[in-house]
Amino acid sequence: MPIEPEKQAQERRDLAGALRSLRRASGLSGERLAIRCNMSQTKISRIETGRTLPTVIDVERILKALDVPGKVSDEIPRLTRRANVDYASWRTYARVGFYHKQAELKALESSSRVMRHFLPAIPTGLPHVRDYATATLTPTVEGDPARDVSRAVDARMERQRLLDDDSRLFSFLMTEQAVRWRRAAPGVMAAQCAHMAKVNRKPNINLGVIPQTAEVPGIPMNIFVVYDDRLVTVELFSGEVALRDPRDITQHLNLFDPFWSCALTGDAATAFLIEAAEGFMRERN
Repeated sequence: MPIEPEKQAQERRDLAGALRSLRRASGLSGERLAIRCNMSQTKISRIETGRTLPTVIDVERILKALDVPGKVSDEIPRLTRRANVDYASWRTYARVGFYHKQAELKALESSSRVMRHFLPAIPTGLPHVRDYATATLTPTVEGDPARDVSRAVDARMERQRLLDDDSRLFSFLMTEQAVRWRRAAPGVMAAQCAHMAKVNRKPNINLGVIPQTAEVPGIPMNIFVVYDDRLVTVELFSGEVALRDPRDITQHLNLFDPFWSCALTGDAATAFLIEAAEGFMRERN
């Protein structure tokens, strides 16, 4: 289960301290350990002081180099896996303002080159039109945290400039339900579908739609985004989980590709979105 930020910070300090203590108990210097692990001495130092969060693979290499006995060599990787998971609740973002979440996303997207979005329930914010963004950011369920919708929408619109940067590659994979679910009035839905069709023509953007008639390789359980090969974020009803373990990243990449193979892409996806837009327009009239 996800853990709260205070406990996350303590577990990361515990991990750094445990690795430092194990190295000292072995009698190895940081320099010697770095050589055995084929890492830089700077990286070892940053791991032991808590300035760099090691991956499970990093820790397994360190434990092997230190010849750590069984029980400890089992427990430390478990602690590492927990330390490589971040959880932030929507309540936390509500306290500081949801526009801060948009700023975080912009910073993350600005530092990434290849982004893969898996969207079984709703299109992601980057290809939103303003009215659709307003609808999706407006609380509709009792108990949803209050938010400054206008400011959050402005921040989301600002993020969209990244779509014009041809050095960044975006893949947006949606289900047909994500396209058609009525999250706003028919006119807004029509504008949203037409806009996504337009976005799909950009050279650095690949948009896929999995039709309801497609035979899929699994159950699309939740929204996730893979940033390069270094981070996965997973959205839940209560908040968002960030995963940094390379095995978790590989697992999500391995999930993305089979679903992508079931999708309409290129001109077929554009045609599907235009048809959906025309259908919403007929409802409006």
